[in-house]
Amino acid sequence: MKAHDGMYIDGAWRPAAGSELIEVVNPADGQVIGTVPAGTEEDVDAAVRAARAALPGWAATPPAERGALIGALRDALLARKVELTDTITAELGSPLGFSKAVHVGSPIAVAASYAELAASYAFEERIGNSTVLLEPVGVVAAITPWNYPLHQVVAKVAPALAAGCTLVLKPAEDTPLTAQLFAEAVHEAGIPAGVFNLVTGTGPVAGQALAAHEGVDLVSFTGSTAVGKLIGATAGAAVKRVALELGGKSANVILPGADLAKAVAAGVGHVMNNTGQSCNALTRMLVHRDQYEEAVSLAAEAVADYPTGDPRQAGIRVGPVVNAKQHERVRGFITKGVEEGARLVAGGPDAPLEQGYFVAPTVFADVTPDMTIAQEEIFGPVLSILRYEDEEEALSIANGTVYGLGGAVWAADEATAVAFARRMDTGQVDINGGRFNVLAPFGGYKQSGVGRELGPHGLAEYLQTKSLQF
Repeated sequence: MKAHDGMYIDGAWRPAAGSELIEVVNPADGQVIGTVPAGTEEDVDAAVRAARAALPGWAATPPAERGALIGALRDALLARKVELTDTITAELGSPLGFSKAVHVGSPIAVAASYAELAASYAFEERIGNSTVLLEPVGVVAAITPWNYPLHQVVAKVAPALAAGCTLVLKPAEDTPLTAQLFAEAVHEAGIPAGVFNLVTGTGPVAGQALAAHEGVDLVSFTGSTAVGKLIGATAGAAVKRVALELGGKSANVILPGADLAKAVAAGVGHVMNNTGQSCNALTRMLVHRDQYEEAVSLAAEAVADYPTGDPRQAGIRVGPVVNAKQHERVRGFITKGVEEGARLVAGGPDAPLEQGYFVAPTVFADVTPDMTIAQEEIFGPVLSILRYEDEEEALSIANGTVYGLGGAVWAADEATAVAFARRMDTGQVDINGGRFNVLAPFGGYKQSGVGRELGPHGLAEYLQTKSLQF
């Protein structure tokens, strides 16, 4: 695609207020593939004003009509599937197959789900002598991360539109080209001017201005816990609602009697997919002492099935991490793991390729719960395997971090896995390899966030309640 040199505000591309630019870099080779404007407070203000002006008309639009326009947006995204796939691979470094199936396929399915939900959701109910109305919360600031540059946009925009809210989107500076393509799709779908607006820019400037803007009613942010705390504080000072999907350190618990080979292979894949750049990646594998060394061997073998290289090449399953800063950060965590006494059984801190921001798929054994690599979110292709003595210790280790976003349990039978999962302090748990569900709520406990995305629970985040007494 050809990058736009302006912002999408009030239904049109318009020049940015300032002259500064953000370079978009292909992490596979370090080459600049485009530039976008670095938004200012003035750009943010124009976008919020456009969203505020469009709010009454959009909120009054019948839900079925809103759903039809979301359906048109879904069709516009589907028509651009190849371009979106290529763009995500270019600016994120995701292998083409994963970009097509997950980065583009999943958000198209999410958009379709909200097209249906908008028309079927109960925005009004009778309770005793009262009628309870669920109304749009207002203008939404959607601040999205780079690791799922289309999915996270759709997971915020689609439910907000279904609820009758208007939006300003500020995408991550590493992956703004995907967001510009999304804005083009919004325009093609015929969504009214001002309902959706796009401002590209940095977090400290455009993101902060958007979160703090008095014309914003709700801030929906996905990203690190550290930044989420700052946004929560900013919004809280203005008594403004927030929805925060933050960091994770998910546990993959393999109980005795589970299919060990299947559980280990799935767990390794969960970490290596998207180069480990998923908030809910199952980066801690917990294995009973009697099966521990077998699991370690299986994991080392499984990693060999994830070749690293140019994400455009067939057969490549692990691309680069997104930028130079992440490259150094992830490799630093690997070095820290070695220094703290973990046993390296695959990969290591050395870059596997001379060019690009590549990290070798890495597996650690003999990891203890107090180690840095067992506690902090690494956000790279790094798996830690921990040993436990019994189920109580496994539960203690699984719950023993400040995070609670995702998890997985493998057991000989579903009932055993479910019983363990019920005691985990986490927002979503896969049972014996359970599949992604676009209608199931996704979000975290503890410092992994506030609120939920996807399905009817995700729609509810963008609604406020009014009670009429009769």
